[in-house]
Amino acid sequence: MPQSKTQSNDKRELIYVLNGKDDSLVGAEAQALLDKLIEPSQRVTGLLDVNGREVSLPEVLDELRTLPFLADKRVVIVRNADDFISRDRNRQLLEKYFDAPCSTGILVLVVRSWRANTKLARKLPKVGRLVSVTAPKVRELPQRLIEYARDAHSTGLNRGVAELLVDLVGNDLPRLYSEIDKLTLYAEGEKTITGEHIESLIGHNRIFGAFEVIDAVVAGRAGQAVERLRRMFADDKSAEYTVVGAFAFHLRRMFGAKVLLEKGVRPAQITNTMRIWSNKDRFFTQIRKMPLSQIGEFLKHLGQTDHAIKTGREKTPVAMEQFVLELIAC
Repeated sequence: MPQSKTQSNDKRELIYVLNGKDDSLVGAEAQALLDKLIEPSQRVTGLLDVNGREVSLPEVLDELRTLPFLADKRVVIVRNADDFISRDRNRQLLEKYFDAPCSTGILVLVVRSWRANTKLARKLPKVGRLVSVTAPKVRELPQRLIEYARDAHSTGLNRGVAELLVDLVGNDLPRLYSEIDKLTLYAEGEKTITGEHIESLIGHNRIFGAFEVIDAVVAGRAGQAVERLRRMFADDKSAEYTVVGAFAFHLRRMFGAKVLLEKGVRPAQITNTMRIWSNKDRFFTQIRKMPLSQIGEFLKHLGQTDHAIKTGREKTPVAMEQFVLELIAC
């Protein structure tokens, strides 16, 4: 799940406040919380999901105080609740509700800010929990994926495979969770998501495409390299967002494998260490043709290209074509 800091006590939690500025991460946390609070089969009668800009507090309180029907409890989630909390007399009425929340209803407030010096903030730990959602650091992402696969799907995922997924998909945590969901279905009947699952379902076209482009670059075939790069964009609508990651993944593997090869490590051991599952012979043909310094230059150019794309100075397809032509000139 998204990284979160919580306040809680041993009393039953009847009110949750989800606080965070990243809408996608907060949305993922809200969905995970709803999955824990109420079964999907009970949501027709037991869940009210509303926008704080469009609902009144009396409507919310009436829903919370209505006895559950065909459900264990009633859950009301109010999204975009910052203005809802401060609107008119809402804050005073909410303070009273925090003093005596309904025992059969659970209130979830989703906000972008939550000041600790307010009466509501001081009352919350007695009746509920604050969840402050922040984006995990890049180095924390593999562990988050391992925990998500385990908690959401009872599926195993080792660290190396989780790192591979981050390499291929990027750092967008909700999107990574979505890929775990798809991989679980793809690996149905198996207890563990493997690198082969990831490469087959997610990475094959991207990894193979980057591999083919670099193969043409190494051979000095500029036209073929550009053609193969353009095919990556034509065949995959998401390539604009994933192409840099695909090249980074392949070049880092090349650099690491070259270092090991120069140290005298056997190719069979390198394939295991660097997670090379396909095109093994061609992969080693590539790196044997290139000095380590050249691979390092490729990575340097890719970093500059990535920066140009992220800062809006270049469009991804144009920037990547320039990158490929720079590689050939190296």
